[in-house]
Amino acid sequence: MYRTSSTDSTSLPTGSASEATIPEPTPAPASESRAAAVRSKALTLPSLILLLFAVFSSAGGQIMLKHGMKGAVATAGRDGGSVALRAATSPWVVLGLVVFAVSALAWMSTLAKVPLSIAYPFNALGYLLIVGAGATVLHERTSMWTWGGSLLVVIGLATVMAGQQR
Repeated sequence: MYRTSSTDSTSLPTGSASEATIPEPTPAPASESRAAAVRSKALTLPSLILLLFAVFSSAGGQIMLKHGMKGAVATAGRDGGSVALRAATSPWVVLGLVVFAVSALAWMSTLAKVPLSIAYPFNALGYLLIVGAGATVLHERTSMWTWGGSLLVVIGLATVMAGQQR
């Protein structure tokens, strides 16, 4: 708000010569602002590829970390020593951290190009990849509840993407 007197702080300037006026900013042409709005909402093919790379590499890094930690715990239990030290020297843990770091960089690049409301639901794919890899690669037990919940995640992702098509 503009101050016009010491007693009234809610008055707007009247435009008299004794008062300072602030020039109005020049609005961007309508075609530029519309184009910028469309670009910020559109999921282009390069952005989609980057987004999928971020999600898949994040899931891959998590699987590598889990595999490495499983081995570190087993080795520490068998031979003794610190689980943290075994994990820090495990090639799978180190590789998992590197892949996860690369996925974080890809995710940040994605967020610079794609609205969060579009990008974040794609993390559901990572969840599905991890559940599937946990069951097949890591031989973890999964229940019907896990697969039912995974189906709901897929339905949710499809719903979000259908809403973005409008």
